[in-house]
Amino acid sequence: MPLVKHGKIATDIFVHVPDGAELPEGASILVSAARFLEDPEALLSRAGKLGVIWPNNRDVDDLVPFLGRLAAVALVFPTFRDGRAYSQARLLRERHGYDGELRATGQVLRDQFVFMLRAGFDALEAKKESDAEAFALTAKRYSVFYQPTGDGRMTALHRRMQLRHSESAS
Repeated sequence: MPLVKHGKIATDIFVHVPDGAELPEGASILVSAARFLEDPEALLSRAGKLGVIWPNNRDVDDLVPFLGRLAAVALVFPTFRDGRAYSQARLLRERHGYDGELRATGQVLRDQFVFMLRAGFDALEAKKESDAEAFALTAKRYSVFYQPTGDGRMTALHRRMQLRHSESAS
């Protein structure tokens, strides 16, 4: 499955480890929320980066105590019509200050790529190579937005005010 991260097609350093499977020694891993919550301290204390696949029907507040030690959170879109992962992404970025990799996984349509970026996602597991390429292009296409959101970009209004202030100061 191709991965797009920060607007570029990238090599996925994380190994998806199914529930019940042995953990690879020292590897960066992605585990399910259920497996993570069974014994989070044991998983967090092992060598290698840890990421969690978090379903959209689970409260992100359960994840908050561990956010500073997680390298990635993969939020699941079970269908393209189910947008709860957008809300989870914004909560993680804006309310809880999560600055690790925020990955979208599951059923994602190309029409939703810009919304994902605006919600704070910086990575996407694409189903097809062509979707990965389209997501990478979308990430580069837009540089200015009117609405403030979880991706940390300055709004058009703030840019305009900054320009006026710098012009009046000179």
